[in-house]
Amino acid sequence: MSAKAISEQTGKEFLYKYICTSAAVQNRFRYASVTAETDWDRLTQEHPWLLTERLVVKPDQLIKRRGKLGLVGINLDLQGVREWLNGRFMKETTVGKAKGVLKNFLIEPFVPHVQEEEFYVCVYATREGDHVLFHHEGGVEVGDVDAKAQRLMVAVDDKLSEDQVKEQLLTHVPDEKKEILASFIVGLFNLYEDLYFTYLEINPLVVTQDGVYILDMAAKIDATADYICKAKWGDVEFPPPFGREAYPEEAYIADLDAKSGASLKLTLLNPRGRIWTMVAGGGASVVYSDTICDLGGVDELANYGEYSGAPSEQQTYDYAKTILSLMTREKHPLGKVLIIGGSIANFTNVAATFKGIVRAIKDYQGPLKEHEVTIFVRRGGPNYQEGLRVMGEVGKTTGIPIHVFGTETHMTAIVGMALGHRPIPNQPPMDAHTANFLLNASSSAKTPATTRTASFSEPRTSNDVTPAKKSKAGLPPEAQASSGCSGAKATTLFRKQTKAIVWGMQTRAVQGMLDFDYVCSRDEPSVAAMVYPFTGDHKQKFYWGHKEILLPVYKNMADAMKKHPEVDVLISFASLRSAFDSTVEAMQYSQIHTIAIIAEGIPEAQTRKLIKMADEKGVTIIGPATVGGIKPGCFKIGNTGGMLDNILASKLYRPGSVAYVSRSGGMSNELNNIISRTTDGVYEGVAIGGDRYPGSTFMDHVLRYQDTEGIKMIVVLGEIGGTEEYKICQGIREGRITKPVVCWCIGTCATMFASEVQFGHAGACANQASETAVAKNQALRDAGAYVPKSFDELGNVIKTVYDELVANGTIIPAEEVPPPTVPMDYSWARELGLIRKPASFMTSICDERGQELIYAGMPITEVFKEEMGLGGVLGLLWFQRRLPRYACQFIEMCLMVTADHGPAVSGAHNTIVCARAGKDLISSLTSGLLTIGDRFGGALDAAAKQFSKAFDSGMLPMEFVNKMKKDGKLIMGIGHRVKSINNPDMRVQILKDFVKQHFPSTQLLDYALDVEKITTSKKPNLILNVDGLIGVAFVDLLRTCGGFTRDEADEFVEIGALNGIFVLGRSMGFIGHYLDQKRLKQGLYRHPWDDISYVLPEHMSM
Repeated sequence: MSAKAISEQTGKEFLYKYICTSAAVQNRFRYASVTAETDWDRLTQEHPWLLTERLVVKPDQLIKRRGKLGLVGINLDLQGVREWLNGRFMKETTVGKAKGVLKNFLIEPFVPHVQEEEFYVCVYATREGDHVLFHHEGGVEVGDVDAKAQRLMVAVDDKLSEDQVKEQLLTHVPDEKKEILASFIVGLFNLYEDLYFTYLEINPLVVTQDGVYILDMAAKIDATADYICKAKWGDVEFPPPFGREAYPEEAYIADLDAKSGASLKLTLLNPRGRIWTMVAGGGASVVYSDTICDLGGVDELANYGEYSGAPSEQQTYDYAKTILSLMTREKHPLGKVLIIGGSIANFTNVAATFKGIVRAIKDYQGPLKEHEVTIFVRRGGPNYQEGLRVMGEVGKTTGIPIHVFGTETHMTAIVGMALGHRPIPNQPPMDAHTANFLLNASSSAKTPATTRTASFSEPRTSNDVTPAKKSKAGLPPEAQASSGCSGAKATTLFRKQTKAIVWGMQTRAVQGMLDFDYVCSRDEPSVAAMVYPFTGDHKQKFYWGHKEILLPVYKNMADAMKKHPEVDVLISFASLRSAFDSTVEAMQYSQIHTIAIIAEGIPEAQTRKLIKMADEKGVTIIGPATVGGIKPGCFKIGNTGGMLDNILASKLYRPGSVAYVSRSGGMSNELNNIISRTTDGVYEGVAIGGDRYPGSTFMDHVLRYQDTEGIKMIVVLGEIGGTEEYKICQGIREGRITKPVVCWCIGTCATMFASEVQFGHAGACANQASETAVAKNQALRDAGAYVPKSFDELGNVIKTVYDELVANGTIIPAEEVPPPTVPMDYSWARELGLIRKPASFMTSICDERGQELIYAGMPITEVFKEEMGLGGVLGLLWFQRRLPRYACQFIEMCLMVTADHGPAVSGAHNTIVCARAGKDLISSLTSGLLTIGDRFGGALDAAAKQFSKAFDSGMLPMEFVNKMKKDGKLIMGIGHRVKSINNPDMRVQILKDFVKQHFPSTQLLDYALDVEKITTSKKPNLILNVDGLIGVAFVDLLRTCGGFTRDEADEFVEIGALNGIFVLGRSMGFIGHYLDQKRLKQGLYRHPWDDISYVLPEHMSM
């Protein structure tokens, strides 16, 4: 959602901090907030004026007309304020249809004034610009300001001047107050623009001889501008509408939403209700709520919410478990129903999201059965058959009644089933599998005749293929012929030869477009190039049917436009932060006449600037916050229409006779499905986007459709909010629109709710009665459009109108032409479980694919929660075991004692020399590690093997020593250059003491110590060294800790696991030496001559 209401205190804080005006704004920051936690003594210390001034007190909970409701205490002292609050604080109050508890109040100084000093001022946004309303009589009795206020519209990108304010707004204001009011209103307007307000009302605004006082204020800000205004806004708290509590679960989902690229929304309406929903898609979520309310379930509807934008399995799990947790807290005598619904997804992997929901159902299967929950599922989209199969299986295994339906069932049919209004079929018909790309899912073999299809019947002139270089690039032939001005927009946006540039590295969307092109029998791909500023120019590989092709990727847009003059469409997948700049840049190129902006969350002020610029340049913008649009047989934008199975099932590879326009991307795919099942198919469809100010409007596209010969009927899916649908009414009445229009506005449930609900789309909110879906549906019906009684009946009405057009000969269905076959991508076939191949790698220690990193089966959060330490992690990754605490400590001790042994040893020496030669860290470390072997540091494995073999074979220590001497072999792990029996190595002593104290058994260590007694009797420095002790102790650990079989323990020794301890430990020291040399800024090392003995052959020296 974009426009969100803020509290009066927040609004005044913004105004007092940032308004720039010559008017003296009084009582700055003089307000005190009272809540249930308020300490009155502390409050008076922080605001001493509370004790000395007369006061005003009022609730600050988004309540309108508080004065008329008796909710304002005026001209009171502090004691009077507390007495006034006693009768109201934490008491339930009814405001309109909403019941709520008064629990947040604002206290301000009372301002003595007369009625003549009260004024009204309001600034609010519309598509064309910002309206400033002013009335010279403000206050409680201001009345209908829309009818009687002076009004001034400031166009997008224009500025407001004091002269304008005086001339157009202050005509009834006394001369002595005009200057101060003009300065204040201009300052207020600039504040409104700078801080991205969408609505700002002050009533009354009091102007006395002392200055300006803001008594009451109401405001909304554009929440999507947070990334721009964060420094000034700080952390803004958006209070819920009066009558609805702010629940922690809502805040939890809002936090998930903020951290995700997907969309996750939750509003609790009635936590005790029996009807719960978990709906995919912003538009679909509104349709399901409408249908529930239409069928009498408004009082039992527990929640509104939606998940969309391809959330991950983990995100869907978190969302689902939150809803299941809420619905299983209180029992209902009739049991409960959960509706898991959705339209046909464009790009969301349905199976992946359903896996998250299935996990949550399994976790809550006990409470779900206890609360007698019945689940109804309807979904379509990529891999939906697998998702439905998994959902059906979990119903069978858990015993929870789960009824599963796919695209063969009307989207909202499950609502009637859930509420007992229609029977539940035993075995619903199933559509063809996603893998079955070549099967036609429709029983009808009819298709539109090519003789009346613009895309196929238009003569292929040179203008149709590539605009001549001297023509106006970006304008189609008919626009060039009919208009001499640059602002004229095209009637036909897409042709069979249309070429596009895609902004963003969206390879999946591009491949989808190319597959669509191929099944539409296009001669060439519709994507000419991609623009991605984060890499250099290169080529990207894609499939064109069976063969591979390369598409160019450019770092900057200028190069792409210059090298591809035939391109006239830009599809922008830029993020919400960069979409504005990239779109402005694209509009500098006259060849571009259509831009699709996919990003959701672009601030409304930026969108309005784009609209203005596009209107001036004759560019059609589709979006923002859209999936795009599709013209069957010609062109599709990005992910529109879903994957190939849906393209074929909905016959989107060839044009039909019906054109549609909707706001919702998911609902546009549902319309593809409905229209393909009830008519000869779609001619063109556009989703204009869910924002309050879409780049192009319903009427823009309806007029295009009216002027396109191949289109015989028009379908419009409107929604609550805005007034665009009334223009369609006007067009029908005036005869501008003569083709049959079937229209339905979603959001009819909004008028039934006690408090305001913001639906999934930013623009889906009625600010006045005329913007409600109910009012718009009635107006369309009165104007002559075909309006069903509900969305449930939309398909029936479309079929009725279509059948009439066929009956009167307007539409002549023709034989179907099968499309070319397109092979399935390997990755998608694997996702569907249709193929298998041996993996190139196998791993059993770590899995990074899920929401959380897993070490040998243990989530990383558990590793830290259990405080396993480095030794515990090493146990998981090296030995796939959770080792005992003493074992983890021993590993860490080994790493500590082997970390370094001075700069003189070969490994450290090599590292130092390399570092001083100017090499990087990795190269220097590697040069040191390469010296590790039997002679230096690598004796752990060898020692373990030698001592184990001798001990296991039953040799006495003396026999072992004698055999090694006889064989001429050194005993690994015995001997030290410096240390001896008389100068013991303290590292060995520390480890030996720990092992003796903590290990269950030390048989091999004891054997090695017996060997040491024999070797040191011959020479005092033939001691058991660090390598030897670690090697034999580790064998004791592996054999006796209880986590390994004897064979497993021996295998770890054989494969070199123990040497890893030295390598890992000594790496710390090598890195230390590298950093030390860099810090000391040591130069290139050259070995001194006097430390080299030059021994040359005698005959050479002579």
